[in-house]
Amino acid sequence: MLGICPKYVLSGRLDRGEAAIDSLAPIYAELDGRAVVLFMHPTTLACRRRPESIGPRSRMSVKRSYRMHRVVIIGGGIGGMVTATHLARRFGRSGKAEVVLVDRNRAHVWKPMLHTFAAGTSDYDSEKISFIPHAKLTGYKYWPGDFGGIDRKTRTVTLKATPLPAPGEVLPETTIAYDTLVLALGSQVNDFGTPGVLEHCHFIDDIGDATAFNDLLGSKIVLAAKAGKDLNVVIVGGGATGVELAAELTESMQIVSNYDSALTRTHLRLTLIENASRVLEPFPEKTSHAVEAKLRGLGIDVRTSTKVVGVDAQGVLLDGNQRIDADLVVWAAGVKAPAVMTNLDGLTVNRRGQAEVSDTLQTSTDERIFALGDCAALTGADGKPLPATAQVARQQGLFLAKSLAANIQHAAQLGHFKYRDMGSLVALGEYAAYGTLGSYGFFKGAAFKGWLAQMGHAALYRMHQLDINGPLRGAVIWWSASLRRLVEPRVRTS
Repeated sequence: MLGICPKYVLSGRLDRGEAAIDSLAPIYAELDGRAVVLFMHPTTLACRRRPESIGPRSRMSVKRSYRMHRVVIIGGGIGGMVTATHLARRFGRSGKAEVVLVDRNRAHVWKPMLHTFAAGTSDYDSEKISFIPHAKLTGYKYWPGDFGGIDRKTRTVTLKATPLPAPGEVLPETTIAYDTLVLALGSQVNDFGTPGVLEHCHFIDDIGDATAFNDLLGSKIVLAAKAGKDLNVVIVGGGATGVELAAELTESMQIVSNYDSALTRTHLRLTLIENASRVLEPFPEKTSHAVEAKLRGLGIDVRTSTKVVGVDAQGVLLDGNQRIDADLVVWAAGVKAPAVMTNLDGLTVNRRGQAEVSDTLQTSTDERIFALGDCAALTGADGKPLPATAQVARQQGLFLAKSLAANIQHAAQLGHFKYRDMGSLVALGEYAAYGTLGSYGFFKGAAFKGWLAQMGHAALYRMHQLDINGPLRGAVIWWSASLRRLVEPRVRTS
């Protein structure tokens, strides 16, 4: 009997709910000599069969109608999303390759905006790009799952059992076969082994962290208002995330207070702690000092050359046996690759857990596995490691899509990545913005601020939207978002 799975094919073993996605094509399937019909839903997997036909250790044999080269991309952040989008566009309907994007979230967001979702000054539902419709429109396949590991011998990746939105529903552990694997896992906050950080601090690593923090922040504000006291928040880390979050939280509190006069009795007491001698250390010293002065002008207590040596339920402990009491502590001090990177079937990583790659973005251990963005370690032309920024991830995603497509379709040699430093921007909410030009173009290294920097900061995100969604669709999304801002509250209140 013919078993038809119109979108996905399973191969290998069906063992207590386990399955392997092997080819996105119709199949002929036979299970222990009995007929089987397979069905696939975008988020669930089922094998409809007679109860007696499958024992506890059954195996499935699959005959494929065809086999395309499969590129599996793990991670739907900036680097992964750009790679998947441009690869799918380059392959089109050629039938030479298929692209599968795996991410534990159901939607993509521009990671430099996470602090605005945490503060409530941007609406996640308005800014997200849902993977399922985008995959359909662009031509790649999306699969939800939490990356668990690699088997390089069988060329498969394992996705851990993943909770689904419906209470109690779980997507079973799954394995996916690959011909080419791209790791785009991004990064997570580095606690540097500081006691109490994991137990008592909040992180802004992904959209789940950001929205959860915003919900908690709203609750804390209401409780503080009812008690007639101030809300004390400590942010550890004076990089771009810490600095921008401090400004956005200040702006959010001011807006909320304007909505409800009862909340004007509650003041947000913000403390920003940086271990280095100045905030925004990668920026020119003049810019760092200007940003620090602006933050102080907003009422933020900025403490540089200050080391946090511990965190507890009541606040943070500083070097020198001092402490700062806090209702909320946000840890934004440094980044490292996700913990899973340190246990990937012998893949070589550095002390920050990043995969060591060559300028083709191939890992030093396995030429079939590529890595980009924050989870990859690559040295630039100046001999320094490339920074963990959206700019690097985007450039590498564009490069890898072009290089892989040419290699798979036309057997061309892989290209060699060259990073172009286009500069840096930091925005302090609606209060101010600062930028520096990079090492390319005119006025190399020049600093600028004000409306020009604000426009540049906003344009980076809008350019990403236009690129990922296409010019027409991206423009419509941009226009509709502008209309929503005219009629909806300026800050998330529910």
